[in-house]
Amino acid sequence: MENVLLTGVLVILFTLVGAGVAGYLAYSRGREAGVRAEKERQNAVRQGAEEHAARIIAEAEASAKQMQLAIKEEEVQRRKEMDAEALRRRNELEKIEERLQNRLDTAERRLQQIENRERKLNQRESRCNEREARLTNVEEEWAAELQRVANMTTEEAQKVLLERVEQQTRQEMARKIREVEAQTAEEADRHAREILTMAIERIASDHVSEFAVSTVDLPSDEMKGRIIGRQGRNIRAIEQALGVDLVVDDTPEAIIISCFDPIRREVARMALSKLVSDGRIHPARIEKEVEKAQQEIERIVIESGEQAMLEAGVSGLHREVQKILGRLKFRTSYGQNQLAHAVETAKLAGMIAAELHANVKVAKMGGLLHDLGKAVTHEIDGPHAIVGAEIARRYNVPDVVVNAIASHHGEVEPESIEAVIVAAADAISGARPGARRESLETYIKRVTELEEIGNSFKGVSQTYAIQAGREIRVLVRPEEVDDLASIQLSRDIAKKIEDNLQYPGQIRVTVVRETRAVEYAK
Repeated sequence: MENVLLTGVLVILFTLVGAGVAGYLAYSRGREAGVRAEKERQNAVRQGAEEHAARIIAEAEASAKQMQLAIKEEEVQRRKEMDAEALRRRNELEKIEERLQNRLDTAERRLQQIENRERKLNQRESRCNEREARLTNVEEEWAAELQRVANMTTEEAQKVLLERVEQQTRQEMARKIREVEAQTAEEADRHAREILTMAIERIASDHVSEFAVSTVDLPSDEMKGRIIGRQGRNIRAIEQALGVDLVVDDTPEAIIISCFDPIRREVARMALSKLVSDGRIHPARIEKEVEKAQQEIERIVIESGEQAMLEAGVSGLHREVQKILGRLKFRTSYGQNQLAHAVETAKLAGMIAAELHANVKVAKMGGLLHDLGKAVTHEIDGPHAIVGAEIARRYNVPDVVVNAIASHHGEVEPESIEAVIVAAADAISGARPGARRESLETYIKRVTELEEIGNSFKGVSQTYAIQAGREIRVLVRPEEVDDLASIQLSRDIAKKIEDNLQYPGQIRVTVVRETRAVEYAK
């Protein structure tokens, strides 16, 4: 019983102890769970606090940024307002300154006007004083003259009277001289115009343009490649054989020949035309065609010389002279064909010689051969008139004709009326309308030289070249040049132009003398 009881007690005791241990363990586990829960809660609270603090900080930063932006915008706005205010004040200052400047300018103009008026008043007062002084002097002179005349003899009075009459009639003398000269010149001009008009109206010649290039038409642009040849051998052969330059450019169906020798250029044109029409272009063929073209040009030259002699009515010239004359067919000067010009000059010279009862045959021969030297000026140095005269003398042309050739540009003095007629006919043929073209540089140079010659004389205030250099107007100072001196001045200027310039036709010199009195009504 006691064992059972003890066992029961022990069992109860163990049960209680087990329950206590289990309770303790449960309590321990609950406590740990509570601690963990507390920790989790505290962590959650801390995390929430941190997030709240972060939100507060972010909101504070955003608010600070907004405040900074607002401050900056306010600063910008104030700066704009300050700039606008400064600009407005600057504009106001500029307007004030402009008004002050205008007032200052107005004041200066008024002061200048006052000074000008004062100067004019002083000048008027000075002129009045001068006039008064002159009147006083005139009165004194007349008084002295009256006293002198009262004591003068008859011869002395006549002498004084003649001197005064001479002084008073100087203007009338000048007028009479001008009338006589004008009448004489008009009569001479009328007679000369009749002769020249009659000669010119019977002459007509073609106008030929002056070029340094010729153009050869091609059947197609493919022919350009055949003319050039493989590696350029054909075009080199053509240029070497003819002494010309061939220009192959973008011009459609054409090739340009450039050369300053008109005969070589014509030979090249003829030879190249035959090569193009034949189609066989190679160095051997080129040499053959060039030789044929040279022979053809030589034949044309001789025929042209003979035809020119027939047209001009000249005979008896040497064969070589005819040949040199025919070369002028391919020479132009200022757009005028030189052979046609020679024939025209011969006809004009013959007509003028017939009217003046001079030697028509000499005049025609001199006119036909006057430019003979131009055919060889690229071979012989010297003026073409002298060169042509030497050639004519070499082939037994008469001496009177040789002199006409040498003197038609003034290098040699003319020795006969026929020489003067040849020079005049040459000038008429070159100066007639449509005969020549004068380059702009030559024209400007000639006009400038005319004005410089006029201005070189004493008493000339200004010179103007008008009518394309056919007339110059010379304005003189009336206090330095009187009417008689004006007549002499026009002659001197014309003589200097004749001595220093070369020109076709004639140049009219007009001297203008005038006195102007200008006054202003205030």
